[in-house]
Amino acid sequence: MKKNKIKKVIVITEPGVDDAACLSLMMFDKNIDIKLITTLRGNVPIEKATRNALHLLDLYEKDIPVAKGESKALFRNSPTAEYIHQKEGLGGYIPPKTTSHKIIKEDAIEAMYRVLNEGDGDIIPVVLGPHTNIAKLMIDHPDIISKIPCIYFEGGSPYGMPGFPDHISFNISTDPEAFKIVLESKIPLYMIPSDMGRRKAHFDEKFVNKIKNLGDVGNFLYQMYSSYWEPNFPDKRIATNDTCAYLLLEYENLFKLKNCEIQVDCDLEPGKTFVNFTEKGHIKIAVAVKRKKILKLMYKKIKKLNKIKLKNFERV
Repeated sequence: MKKNKIKKVIVITEPGVDDAACLSLMMFDKNIDIKLITTLRGNVPIEKATRNALHLLDLYEKDIPVAKGESKALFRNSPTAEYIHQKEGLGGYIPPKTTSHKIIKEDAIEAMYRVLNEGDGDIIPVVLGPHTNIAKLMIDHPDIISKIPCIYFEGGSPYGMPGFPDHISFNISTDPEAFKIVLESKIPLYMIPSDMGRRKAHFDEKFVNKIKNLGDVGNFLYQMYSSYWEPNFPDKRIATNDTCAYLLLEYENLFKLKNCEIQVDCDLEPGKTFVNFTEKGHIKIAVAVKRKKILKLMYKKIKKLNKIKLKNFERV
């Protein structure tokens, strides 16, 4: 499978099981250069999201700067999703309360502004949660928009998408005003709708059981997934939402993309999105995926990490 050149990214995240799984793969991908991780309120409150991001660096013994971001949505009170990610945010895996890695002194907005300016218009934000941080960056520093080549993100289930159920997704509904700001920036967007990972590229129970014995990384993912089964499905399945955003960035040929424009409702049904497919659209949205190839690729990636020993990690 052909790869492109090394991609420099800023990851905006609120770990969250799916965020942590995505980061677990991105950190070991030699074709991904993570310049900065910024946290925000989303799946869990900001303190737990930040702690979980730092704990991943402890586990993997990686040194990536982490900046603490927004603790609430731009203009509203936003819910969290511990009901599916569990109290500490990492599903069946319980992280320690403290971490060896610490956040940098800059807040997320100023850190992103600095890092993007240090680049040559080649650093890509990857938004795995609400768009609060990136929207706040655009509000505080509108000049930075010209330095952002594109944004990859997971979230939204636009009304009018063939084969996708109509619903309002968590990442957009928790801060629809922030998403509206990102849409209006006209920066090229690559969008993984929320049901891509839930209905089109999910892991089944057999796959989850297979990765349990693939070294420490596989066992860590297995522990998280053990309390992260998707509700309201007849089978046991794990949503790969944020992982799909990473895979789209790295393996675009696994997805079918269509150009479109997206609108978001911030008033009557906050977070409700609508799609208008048009070749002139500045958004490329994933409408289909090669699931068998994704499962094969994911198993291969996790197996390749089976010799990595995680620091202070207890297998089950």
